[in-house]
Formats: sequence, structure tokens, C-alpha cells
Amino acid sequence: MATTSDVRKGSAIEINGKVYFIVDYQHVKPGKGNAFVRMRLKNIETGQVIDMTLKSGSEVNIVRVEKRQVQYLYSDETYSYFMDVSSYDQYQITNETISDERKFLLENSEVVGLFADEKFVGIELPFFVILEVTETEPGIKGNTVQGGTKPAVLETGAKVNVPLFVNKGEKIKVDTRTGEYVERA
Repeated sequence: MATTSDVRKGSAIEINGKVYFIVDYQHVKPGKGNAFVRMRLKNIETGQVIDMTLKSGSEVNIVRVEKRQVQYLYSDETYSYFMDVSSYDQYQITNETISDERKFLLENSEVVGLFADEKFVGIELPFFVILEVTETEPGIKGNTVQGGTKPAVLETGAKVNVPLFVNKGEKIKVDTRTGEYVERA
């Protein structure tokens, strides 16, 4: 069995029969007392995020996560549907589980599917995506009270702040990790 020193951010571990992704990981060595590990975990089935603290060196059960290329097909009120690009198998996942990633997904786009014990548990987006601005106010020259940015709605429904020179209909590059504008595409 593995210990807390074997896990990293992005690893998957099993706790009380449930599988969690490690969203954040911090090893803390206080001046007095024993070292400990502080983790932020995301339940892969429900999307619930919890904080957990373990003593350094505690045993944990690491779950092997396999990555495969999948294509996003469509969503309904409850589920999002994906297809494995090599085997054409189709998978579904609850919208709550991938709520953060859905705002950057376009139909027919390819992403990395995450599989834990042959079960489809999530997706991994590319670091940057190119999306079209569908709604934004026209920029007024000299209007830099708000730091030179304005709100914009993208074709996926995501809302980002863009510079004043970006107009409706333009394609922009967005960082999927932070949800921020990077540059024009």
C-alpha cells in the first residue's frame, strides 16, 4: 500500500470505498510537532469537494487512472455524453461532475477522458481553447476605469473578461485552468 508521500496533485485515491481526485496537495512541517499532509479532494461521482488532513506517512490506497482520447457529443439536463475515438464506445457522466469543464466544451471537440478501474470518471481539458465571443459591449476609447477589460459571453456560455478592443464575433484564446483571456486567435 502507498503512503502520503507517494501521492501528488492529480492523483486518484480511494477513501471509505469512494474515489477522489487530489485537487490540491500540501505537505506541512510545523516548527513543533509531526509533519502532516493537507489535501483538497474532489469526489469523482458527485463532484463534492472536501478537505482532509492526514499524518505524514499515513497509508492511502492509490487508484490507477487511465487516460484515453474521447470526443464530446452532447449534453442533456442531467448527463454529458462522450465517445471513445478509437473504440467508438459511448460514455455518460453527470453534469455536476464536470461542471467546471463544461463551460469550455464545444460539441465534437476532443478531450482526454479519465478512467478509474475501467469506469469513466472525468475529463481533462487542453490548457487553452479557442472560442468565439457571442456577446459583449462595444469598447469605448478612454474607458479604462475597470482596468481596461469588459465582460464577454463565449459560444459555450462561459463568461470571461476581455480587453476593450475585443468585439462580438471574434475568436479568442482562453486558459481553461483559470478561465482568463489570453489573446486573440
